[in-house]
Order: sequence, then structure tokens, then C-alpha cells
Amino acid sequence: MRRLTRTVATAALATALALVSACSSGSDSSDDAKGGNGGTLEKVTYLTSFGNFGRDSYAWVAKEKGFFKDAGFDVEIKAGQGTGGVIQTVVGGQADFGPIDLTGGLLQLGNGQAKDFVAVAAIQQRTMAAIATVEGKNINSPKDLEGKKLADTPGSVVRNLFPTYARLAGVDVNKVTWVNGEAQALIGTLANGSVDGIGQFVVGQPTIEAVSKKKAVMLPYSNVMQDLYGNVLITSSKIAKEKPDMVKRFTAALLKGLEYSLANSKEAGEILKKNVDAANPAAAAAELDLMAAYVRSGNSGTAIGTLDSGRVAKSIAILQGAGALKQNITPEQIIDFSLAPKA
Repeated sequence: MRRLTRTVATAALATALALVSACSSGSDSSDDAKGGNGGTLEKVTYLTSFGNFGRDSYAWVAKEKGFFKDAGFDVEIKAGQGTGGVIQTVVGGQADFGPIDLTGGLLQLGNGQAKDFVAVAAIQQRTMAAIATVEGKNINSPKDLEGKKLADTPGSVVRNLFPTYARLAGVDVNKVTWVNGEAQALIGTLANGSVDGIGQFVVGQPTIEAVSKKKAVMLPYSNVMQDLYGNVLITSSKIAKEKPDMVKRFTAALLKGLEYSLANSKEAGEILKKNVDAANPAAAAAELDLMAAYVRSGNSGTAIGTLDSGRVAKSIAILQGAGALKQNITPEQIIDFSLAPKA
């Protein structure tokens, strides 16, 4: 994997850390109550993957640029807390859509921890999961994690996938200590020296450097697990079965926001700041610039969002080979290929 280019983003600690759960701004005007075809907008609740970082700003862009409205939706955006939390909230009916890490979803499904959800589009064609630290912690390779203390949310894919990563990278998982943390506090925990590393996506590098004032050191999981997808958009099995057209329209609008954000990262960062007051627009833009290489891949064909059954099967095989799945599963159990964008 090519080494990520260091991006310097200047921000105050409080500004970079204070990620808030922001809801969509409402309006009583008749124009806002109707979609592009003049019909009444359908209310939808969408969860981000993990707080309100730049990597999730494309949802705000889709809302701000009218992509959701044109597709017939009035979307409320709320901050998610990682794969496990997003799945639980979507399956429980408190949200309609949200992105999760596909590998995390496979672990949840294959170990009987979750069911009744399906993926309908890829957000990233490669996993962005990583362990993040900063210079001075003497962590430069996976083996250096032994004897160190790491923090992450309990439901994070980085944390749940770590035993598999450790096994493949030659790390003794019993020599690594994990402590619980909240999404919005993880980078601050690393910056103040309370832990040696945190679970984080590789695109978090600019924000880590802005907060810690130190060079970030990233250990991407993709270095040892190259076939894994990153985030995918999920909905409940019930919605997928009962409202397939609605799912396709929402997916198309969200992916339009994703594509626009990658092409206009600075504007996307400003849109995030407009909707999430504590957001750092420079760091958000930098995250999107880094994320672009993960969204577009030679494996994905010509269209953003596509999912390949063969690659998902390889991901399952990797997890099975590492002993990470208690039961056999198939790609069709977690992905509705009839709803996913075509290559």
C-alpha cells in the first residue's frame, strides 16, 4: 500500500474533538415539504458511520445540494458510534440507513451477534481500518503493539477485527490491552498520552496531527488483509424487502453526494462545518482527499458503490481461516445484490 501523504490541518484541540450529533435543519415552507417531482417528501433517518468526521461529510453534502430532496426524501442525519451501534439502531427501527464496515458486519452476522440487516452499496472498496498512534510511542510495526494500551469503542470494527489482524500480522493478542472510549474522545485520549494508540480509519491522520501536534503513525489493516471492503451502506432486511425502489433512490442520492464530495473536498468540508458547528473544515477536506483512493478501485468496475460477490466470499474465507467466524455464511446473507449498483 502506498504510504499516505501527510496532510497538515491546523485546528484547536476543542474544535477538532468536539464532534456533535447534529440533526437536519427543518423548514415549514411548502417548497421544502415537496420533492423534485412535487410530491411529499418521505422522512428518512440516516446515521453516519462514526461521529461527524470528514469521512462522513458526503451525507451532509447530499442534503445540502438537494440530492436527497430531488430523490423524494427529507433526511435527518445523526451521528453513529461505529459498526455495532449502527447495526443495532437500524435493525431496531430507530434509523433507516447507515454505513458500517463490511468486515465488522460479517463478524457480527457470522458470530450470531446481529441479523436482519443487508448491505446495498459499497462506500469504500478497501478497508480503512487501522491502528493509529503518534511519533514517540515507539510503535512502527504491528509487533510493536505488544505491551501497549489501545482505546476504541466496544462496537468498532477496528477493535473487533483486531484478533484476526494480530494473528495474520504475527502479534500476540494477549499482550495488547484494550480500554473503552467514545468516538468523539478517542483522538484526545491519544493526544494527552492516556493510551499508546487508538482504533481509527486511515483518513483520520490529518485530524490526529492537528490535535496532537505530532506526526501520526498509521498501521492499516489493509497491509495484511487486502481483499476486505471498507464501509458499506446498510438498511434493515424489512425495508429492503418491502421498499426496494425507495432503497435504490436513497442509495443513488447518497452516492451522488459521495462522488460530489470527493471532487469538491474543500466545499464538502465547509458544508460539514455549516451543519456541524464543531467540525474542522480543513481536516474534513483532507480526510476526503485521502479517502478517494479507497472509494475508487480497479476491482469495482466503473461505478461507485458496486459490490462483488467473489470479493465478499474472499473476505469471508479470510475470517474463517483465522477462526473469527463461528458459523458459515455466504455473501448473499449480508448483501442484497439486486439493490446494489451495477458495475
